[in-house]
Order: sequence, then structure tokens, then C-alpha cells
Amino acid sequence: MNNSSAVASFWLRSRLRAGRAATWLLSELGDLVVQLEHPRWRDNPYPLYEQIRQRGPLYRGLSGTWATSSFTLCNQVLRDRRFGVTTVGGRGQGGLLGAPVPTPPAGFVELDPPDHTRLRRLAMPAFNPKRLEAYRPRVRAIVDSLLDKVSGRESFDLVQDLGTPLPITVISDLLGIPDAERGAFAEYGEVIIEGFNGVSSMRQAREVTAVTEHLVALFDRLLRERAVEPGDDVISTLATAVGEERMTARELHGTALLLLVAGFETTVNLIGNGMRALLEHPEQWARLRAKPELAAAAVEEALRYDSPVQSTSRVAHTEVELAGQTIKPGQTVVAILAGGNRDPQAYERPERFDITREAGPEHLAFASGIHYCLGARLARIEGEIVFRTLAERLPSLRQAGTPERRDTSAIRGLRTFPVTAAVAAQRGQ
Repeated sequence: MNNSSAVASFWLRSRLRAGRAATWLLSELGDLVVQLEHPRWRDNPYPLYEQIRQRGPLYRGLSGTWATSSFTLCNQVLRDRRFGVTTVGGRGQGGLLGAPVPTPPAGFVELDPPDHTRLRRLAMPAFNPKRLEAYRPRVRAIVDSLLDKVSGRESFDLVQDLGTPLPITVISDLLGIPDAERGAFAEYGEVIIEGFNGVSSMRQAREVTAVTEHLVALFDRLLRERAVEPGDDVISTLATAVGEERMTARELHGTALLLLVAGFETTVNLIGNGMRALLEHPEQWARLRAKPELAAAAVEEALRYDSPVQSTSRVAHTEVELAGQTIKPGQTVVAILAGGNRDPQAYERPERFDITREAGPEHLAFASGIHYCLGARLARIEGEIVFRTLAERLPSLRQAGTPERRDTSAIRGLRTFPVTAAVAAQRGQ
């Protein structure tokens, strides 16, 4: 290890130790914002969100970070252009306490206008609603094929055997990533997602760096190939933009990385969280089996009830008066999307899972404002087809063991979900 690497390693280790100590102390002193990342709330964070709500529409932790579980305030912060996703100096936020985070190329979700606007506009054609609707037959075929593979088994893993390979295949198709490169994407996505809240160990820092470097090398190779022989895929479109100097190669890396990881992570967690909610509420599962056309409504309720993205942060770029409080430039507000989605001021009996729910505003699972999820329509299509197909082909589906939850807080999902069905998964049943 050379001197510069040794210094960087020492600095990172020191920051990690300091970050862990500060987090522990503030948590013990009752800072509810810091507790958002505490493992004890991983299985069921909703009582913590309610505690924050009971402190008022806008709560300030001892760390100086603000947080809100109010649907109205979350929506307001996400839409208010006086807030941004970067600090006033233009740097990323890092963790809640500024924990060190390896810095992969930034995707547009990590940027403010005008760069956010420019890069998002370049990626938008791939997520045109008409183009995505045309993908429905392809999604159905993938779901059927994956279920055919588990046909006849006494049990299978809903996340590993269906929830993960489906969106990885779909987003890889859209991006134009060769089949041979897709095998480790689930593992890569988990490493990157777990790093979003800040790294907690040197091992994790090395993993995030290694995965990022591997994917950047892949995108570089594809960039060179598509510049010579473009196809009908997202990376070809972005390669053209690089050639026309509308984006840099590093911006392509960040955009492709964002679209790849976000393109399957949200859907994996939607499928896992949603099917767990359905199977844990037998009367709702019975409703869907009786009327599979309720699948789209089931997706929306699953997104509201147990959101894949639990929270996001915004930084004040100017002084903002919010709910009677003054947010100073540079201060962070954590918008607890999942808390807002269970706000009794927005939804009647919000703690109840009901796929026939009609009243209430659109949930915040895909955020709001200029950073509204670009792939929301694609995730909805995939979730709808999965829920409907399972209701039609595996009506006797039930949980077969304890699901394993992922080690993340802001992103909520399952790593494994064992299920069983008395009837074999035969197409057309």
C-alpha cells in the first residue's frame, strides 16, 4: 500500500469510528432521526415514524437534522425548489451524520438542476409510457418462464426465484446489457444500495468501490461498442449523447449505474413487500384471487403500505420557513415517505392493508416533484403482472418460513421469502 492509500485508509477508519460513536451517543440520548438507521427498527420502523409524528409536523434531532412523517410536509419539501439533493457547496449529503461514502459517478437523482434536468431528459425516452406498455408481453413471458422453473417444487423463494431475476432481466434488456453480464447484478445492487446510507466498515467500503469499478468498466466497454454499432437500447442512446457532447463519459457511467440499480431494486422490494403483505392478510389475498384484475390496485396499496423507499433527504439551499420552523441554508430535512404514506391526516385507517382502498392522495413511494421516479411506470407494470399471475397460477400460495430482511433502513425489502403452494405452477391454471 502506498503512502496516499495508507493515509486514505487511516482517514476512512477514523471517520468510521467517529461516526459510529456519534450515532450511538445521539441514539442513546433519544435522537429519533439517528434512530432511523438503527437495526432494531428494521423489522418494523412504523412505530418510530409515529413517534416522530407525535413530536409535531417537523421534528429536529440532536444532530441538527430535521425530519417529518407528515404527508403534506413530505410532499411540500420534495416539490419545493428551495431544497436540493446536494449541499450548498454542491457535494453529496452522505449519511445522516455525514458518514463517509465511496463516491461512484453521480446519477441525475443525486444532482440538482440544471445538470439533473439535462441528464434526466436524455434518459427519459427509454421510459416513454407507450414503450413501456409494449413491454407487457415480454414481462408476462419472463414471469411465466420463472414460474415454470419452480413448477412442481414443494417450496421456492419468492424473492430469489422470481422477485429478483424478473426486474434484472427487464432493465438489462432496456439498457442493452448482454446476458453474460447479468449473473451478479443482484449482488451488486445490494452492495450499492446498502452503501447509500453511508458505509459502516472498511470491508463495505472496499465492496462498494470494487462493484462500482466493475460496472464502470462494463459501461465503458459498452460505450465503445455502441458508438461503433448502436442498437435500440438506452446505452446506445446515451453513447450517442456522449458522441454529441451532450453528456460526458462519467455522466454516462452515473446515469447507467442509476438506471440499472434503481431499475430493479425498487421492483424487487415492491414484489417482496407486497406479496408478504398479501399473504399476511389472507382476506386481501382471497380478494385478489377472486378478482385478479385488482392486481394494479394491489400494487398501489403495497407501495403505500410498505414502501420500498422509506425516506429521502433534501438540503435547504436558502432559508425556508416550514411548519413554523426556520430551516437554515445547509440544513437537512429527512422526508419519511413511508411515514407520510401512513399519515392519518392523508389516509383513513392508514395502518390497514386494503387493496380496495379508494380514498386518499397518490402515495409518496416514488417521491414527488422533479425527482419523481423515472421508472415508476415500469415498476408498476412488473408488480401488476407478478401479483396477477401468482393469483391465477398459484392461488394456494402461502408463506413457508421466516423471510430474511435486508440490512438497510432507507431502502426496505426482503433478501429471502420462502413460500409454498399445494398446486404445481402450471400455466393456464
